[in-house]
Amino acid sequence: MPPHVLILGGTTEARRLAAALAARPATRVTTSLAGRVTRPGALDGEVRVGGFGGPDGLAAWLHERRVDAVVDATHPFAATITANAATATAAARVPLLVLRRPGWRPGPGDRWHPVPSLEAAAAALPSLGRRVFLTTGRLGLAAFAGLTETAFVVRSVEPPEPPLPPHTHVLLARGPFTVADETALLREHRVEVLVTKDSGGAATSAKLTAARDLGLPVVVVRRPPLPEGLTALPDVRGVLDRLDEVLAGPSGQAWRPSDQTPPMCAARR
Repeated sequence: MPPHVLILGGTTEARRLAAALAARPATRVTTSLAGRVTRPGALDGEVRVGGFGGPDGLAAWLHERRVDAVVDATHPFAATITANAATATAAARVPLLVLRRPGWRPGPGDRWHPVPSLEAAAAALPSLGRRVFLTTGRLGLAAFAGLTETAFVVRSVEPPEPPLPPHTHVLLARGPFTVADETALLREHRVEVLVTKDSGGAATSAKLTAARDLGLPVVVVRRPPLPEGLTALPDVRGVLDRLDEVLAGPSGQAWRPSDQTPPMCAARR
């Protein structure tokens, strides 16, 4: 039976990893999507949509489907999913790898204000500006709902969940975006401050360059920490190499969840 890899997906990196694994004739790959996007793009391999019912449900699914390894390639801010994956894989004795694109880093000329949460971002805004470009996704906007004297431009792939700030203009769009487009948007809406999560990657980084060029402050919500004992691999190539080691096992034979001792993996030290 070919080794079975479960990808917890929803990111560009997850899609690339699924394509790379599906191209291997001796590997079965399943990508799990949370179902928050109504029309996800096509994926290679098998696809399941919806939650597992918490860590116990995921552990049972891993056992029933004889999963040999799990790759958490969710969004860097999907902290609950990552925590559930860590608990479930430990219970099911299945190796877990974490794939996370590197975070952004400020450069010369950037006016960044790092904060630990959306609530902290909202608290920082009154002293920075009252015309805000908010690019933190469609969830969690309730943190900004109390800012009644602030005008927001909110961009997300799908309509944001209420409650929203009272003065909100919603833009539905999906990256990648160019610096020219982002600069034009900031000027058109007379934006005074940008708020974003440290998602990393190039698809949505142009707004940071545009903000720097215009001298705008940027409130950057830091990523939540990974659960204790987990470290992240930064790219698909690194995950593929580590999977080869994990699936081969210490003796060169494919490791199975029923074995006595699972091999060490890069994400669990």
